[in-house]
Amino acid sequence: MAEEKHHHLFHHHKEHEKPVEAVYSETTYGSDGAGGYYKETDAVGVYGIPNEDYENYEKEKKEHKHKEHLGEMGATAAGAFALYEKHEAKKDPEHAHRHKIEEEIAAAAGVGAGGYAFHEHHDKKEAKKEEERAEGKKHHHLF
Repeated sequence: MAEEKHHHLFHHHKEHEKPVEAVYSETTYGSDGAGGYYKETDAVGVYGIPNEDYENYEKEKKEHKHKEHLGEMGATAAGAFALYEKHEAKKDPEHAHRHKIEEEIAAAAGVGAGGYAFHEHHDKKEAKKEEERAEGKKHHHLF
């Protein structure tokens, strides 16, 4: 056995071959989504995505991540306030009705904030998929 073979599932690189790095060019070609093509002369950044587009994708993902965290904090705060009001309703029987109403409002606000966080999480995933589509990665939907 003069030449030793390695069988791997994914990285099929021979030892003397190096993987292709990011390619930089002055001309980019793309599709407008309606079957037409365009040619743009601009500096190209990482993964063959124009620098401006790549920065926009990164900015969009970061923005959705930030908003998702704000929604999570809002849900946590509203839940904590609802628990506090529940405790106050038991502790202060004279104003129990008022505390129960405030508890219900806080619980509804918590559900709304949780829904907002879930919505932003979905938007963050969508922005990531858009970036991967622009990079040329393929998504295989089996089911």
